[in-house]
Amino acid sequence: MAINTVLHTRSKPMTEEIRQLKQAKDAVILAHNYQIPEVQDIADFTGDSLELARISTQVKETTIVFCGVRFMAETAKVLSPGKRVLLPEIDAGCPLADMADAEAAQKLRAEHPDAWVVSYVNTSVEVKAVTDVCCTSGNATQVVSNVPTKKVIFLPDKNLCWFVKHRVPEKEIICWDGYCVVHRQFTEDDALKAKALHPDAEMLVHPECEPKVQELADGVYSTSGILTRARESESSKFIIGTEEGILYRLNKENPEKVFYSLGPPRACYNMKKTTLQSVKDALEKGIYEITIPFDIMRKAQVSIERMIQYI
Repeated sequence: MAINTVLHTRSKPMTEEIRQLKQAKDAVILAHNYQIPEVQDIADFTGDSLELARISTQVKETTIVFCGVRFMAETAKVLSPGKRVLLPEIDAGCPLADMADAEAAQKLRAEHPDAWVVSYVNTSVEVKAVTDVCCTSGNATQVVSNVPTKKVIFLPDKNLCWFVKHRVPEKEIICWDGYCVVHRQFTEDDALKAKALHPDAEMLVHPECEPKVQELADGVYSTSGILTRARESESSKFIIGTEEGILYRLNKENPEKVFYSLGPPRACYNMKKTTLQSVKDALEKGIYEITIPFDIMRKAQVSIERMIQYI
C-alpha cells in the first residue's frame, strides 16, 4: 500500500503564537527533512544537512531555531558564531555521531600521518575539530575526490564510506565502523520484496543504507537528492529507502506521484522529539542555546567551511 501522508491538522493558535514570537525574537526556523510534518510546515527553511548549513550562513536574523539533532545545531553555531542558535530538544542526539570520538580519531590519524581525515557532518563538534574536512551524504564523493592526499580516513558511517570507495577508486579509504541505526533497518529482503511488489517503481535509497540495498536501488541519493530525483524523474511511482519523514515532503511536492516505503517506514526517534510546543518554548524562553568553547569552534570551523567550499 502506498504511503499517503495526510496533511496533519495543526493547532492554529500554536502556529500563530510561533509566528509572532519568531518576529518578536528576530528568529528564523530551520528544519531537517526528517522532522514531523507540523514542524516542517512552520519552518522558514527545510532541507538536508548541507542545505541547512549553507542557509545558516545566509540568514539575516540574530537567532536560529534549529529543528533537528544536536550536531546540526552545533554546525550552524560554528558557521554563524555571532548568532544565537537554539535546539528545541536538548537531548535530540544522533547515535551515529556518538560512534566516533575525537580521541580515537586522533589516534587513527597518528597511525596514518599521510592521510586526511574526512568526517561526515553526522559527528560531534569535537570530532570536527580534529578533522581536515567535513562532508555530507550529498557531497561526500566530491569532497573525497578533491582532498590533496591519496589516503583518506573516513568516519563514522561505514555504508557511506562504501558508497564513496566505489566511486573514488583512486583513493585508499579507511572506513570507520559506524552506522545509522535507522538506515541499517532497511534490508536486502525488504528491497527485493519491494521491487517484486512494485516492478514499475523507481527505487531511491540513502547511502547510509547497507551496500546490498544500495546495489539493488535505481539511485543512491542524499535526502535533497531524493527530493530532486523524484521531482525531475519521468517515473510516477517510487520506492523510498530513508527515514519516513521525507515521505511527507515528497507527497506534498509531488501530489501526482505515488511513494512507497522500502519495507515498513523507519523513523528516527531523536528527529521526532521536536514538536510545535518545544519550538514555541525555545522561542519564548531562549532554550536550549548551543555554546561551544572558542578553541573547539575555531578548529571545527576550518573543516566545516571546507565542506561548503571544497567541492
